[in-house]
Amino acid sequence: MPTARSVRNSLTVLVGVTLLGGTMVGIADATPPGIPSAATAESELAGLTVKADGSLTGYSRDKFPHWIQQGDNCDTREVVLKRDGTNVVTNSSCTATSGKWVSPYDGATWTAASDVDIDHVVPLADAWRTGASSWTTAQRQAYANDLSDPQLIAVTDNVNQAKGDKSPDQWKPPSTGYWCTYARMWVAVKSKFKLTVNSAEKSALTDMLGRC
Repeated sequence: MPTARSVRNSLTVLVGVTLLGGTMVGIADATPPGIPSAATAESELAGLTVKADGSLTGYSRDKFPHWIQQGDNCDTREVVLKRDGTNVVTNSSCTATSGKWVSPYDGATWTAASDVDIDHVVPLADAWRTGASSWTTAQRQAYANDLSDPQLIAVTDNVNQAKGDKSPDQWKPPSTGYWCTYARMWVAVKSKFKLTVNSAEKSALTDMLGRC
């Protein structure tokens, strides 16, 4: 017997589109700020230092404090939920009580905030392995709550959990049409924060940018 989640997932293609005059019109996907063009991403990728990933020794998510307050009684997660959703209604505590979210990773549409995770495009553990282990706590906090770059995005919770801390050579969004955008976002974050890439990661990103 299918689970409630599998039934919901099987219906997302029906929920995620609207019929207008016989034309299938998709609901707008979440779009973080600062996504570079493919040409800019290719240039930034070429400028990244290529080296083997470091160790996870000493890593803890607690070393990247999140979600922090962003004003108006809203923390970072709540800000991204409002930014990436449609018709989002919040209560006095800034908690989303209704709205609609389309996860660009898999094309699924959700109407409960509890079904949505805020993904760190370049995961915290990956950042730790590629340079963040030497940062201060303040620098790691800024990274984990960055709203000015394509580092945070609202996506389906179980898809985010399947991604974990994997880099693009190990995991890519289920929606292949989003690979170009995902690679552009990943490269932008690594470039801004001067994080390194390993050779397999760079090869995967090069291939993904080739789809743009």
